[in-house]
Amino acid sequence: MTQHAPDHPPAAPLQDGFIAQVEGVRVDTRHWIGGRRVALATAGAEGAVATFTTISPIDESPLAEVCLGGSAEVDAAVAAAQAAFPGWAALSVQERSEILRRVADGIQARIEDLSRVETRDNGSLIRSHRRGVMPRVAMNFRFFADYAQDHLGHPDLTVPGRGHRERISYDPAGVVAIITPWNAPLMLATWRIGPALAAGNCVVLKPPEWAPLTASLLAEITHDAGMPPGVFNVVQGTGASAGAPLTRHPGINRLCFTGSVPTAGVIAAAAATNIVPLSFELGGKSPLVVFDDADLDLAVEIAVEQFDNAGQVCLKAARMIVHESIAQEFTRRVVDGAAKLTQGDPRDEATDVSALITRKHFEVVSGFVERAIADGARPLLGGGPNTDLGGLYFRPTVLVDAPEDSEILTEEVFGPVVTIQTFATEEEAVARANDSRFGLAATLVTGDRDRAERVSARLDAGTVWVNCFFVRDLEAPFGGNGKSGIGREGGVWSFDFYTDIKNSVFAPSGWKDN
Repeated sequence: MTQHAPDHPPAAPLQDGFIAQVEGVRVDTRHWIGGRRVALATAGAEGAVATFTTISPIDESPLAEVCLGGSAEVDAAVAAAQAAFPGWAALSVQERSEILRRVADGIQARIEDLSRVETRDNGSLIRSHRRGVMPRVAMNFRFFADYAQDHLGHPDLTVPGRGHRERISYDPAGVVAIITPWNAPLMLATWRIGPALAAGNCVVLKPPEWAPLTASLLAEITHDAGMPPGVFNVVQGTGASAGAPLTRHPGINRLCFTGSVPTAGVIAAAAATNIVPLSFELGGKSPLVVFDDADLDLAVEIAVEQFDNAGQVCLKAARMIVHESIAQEFTRRVVDGAAKLTQGDPRDEATDVSALITRKHFEVVSGFVERAIADGARPLLGGGPNTDLGGLYFRPTVLVDAPEDSEILTEEVFGPVVTIQTFATEEEAVARANDSRFGLAATLVTGDRDRAERVSARLDAGTVWVNCFFVRDLEAPFGGNGKSGIGREGGVWSFDFYTDIKNSVFAPSGWKDN
């Protein structure tokens, strides 16, 4: 089903200095460095400030001119973070946590503003932002504030047989650089900002150039919550202008990135010079494995859910691998369910599928589908742009009969496109599911408890969902295998990464009071 854009006022790319009005929300598009707004003039440009334009995928209209950061801004942000680090690290865990809880409160109070701005900036559904995404942003701060108080103490251990005492301490690492993607920019940023700050580090955030605006609002919220200047900094820009100097900066102590495998390779090479520990969450080509004993209603529901956010989700189960005895019925019902999804303006609560992020990405997704069809895959639904809506709207697409090892089965499309394959035996199902260089997630639907335990143990993925999907507890580890990433974050795993863990060993004797 197609839905045309509701009668919204046109976007207002007005600039009064560096203030934009986005869906009625005031957004300052300057950098946030050392607790203040910064717009540095480009050297030799007669005082001009370099900018880039952020475009709304809803209608490809310009939203704002955003300050374009480079080496000078990165240097300033890292210096501000380094200057703030001793004072922030010296605060007790309880004092830091109190500030982070106020940040969470500020986010909760501005959920509507954040939702409207991010929907306009990256095209995600307003209903998802209001009901799930932005509340999770607040939770990212609140959870790690609470968790830090419970887990960043200094437990004492005793060396068996010798009587020595060992004190385990979690010392903040220093300055953390965080580079985030455009598909859920604020939620995915704060998933790392929360534990990094709770552990006593200072942060330099480089938001995505395709959706940078909510990071600016977050800076205001941290300031209003009483966060000391320099603890949290935002440098906007492209990967080449701001990302590159940030990843190779000698003042960075931890580096986090969410994005593509090729970009991760470039970042890892840059960080290697300074021996900076990395946390990468990268691409996925996750399977949905459905056995013949599965609850078919549940399996179809999970399958149709994969078109959420126009398929621009790293965890999406793009490869549906279904037992041959139920494949025909499963496929028919998935096609029917996806055909009923409403595509249109994401600012309308009735919309299910929105637009792709940019013209460039739209062409990438289109290219994948065109080549798949040329290779022999058959589209049972979609297969091309939604010409009723025009612009960047690509129809939900279901492909079958893709040749073995074809591109559409091996490469991440990152759009509203899924493939369906069949299997005959459990062994074949596992082999197909694991036939990928990625290993971010896998989903399994079965009515057999023993099979669920057996197959989930054999699936090569950082997260396996059994008879459910997209359940992410902040206390659990999250990350990918293979080309899907490096490391794990969440719960104690986050603090293992964002701190330097120290063991101080005390002898039982040699003290003056012995």
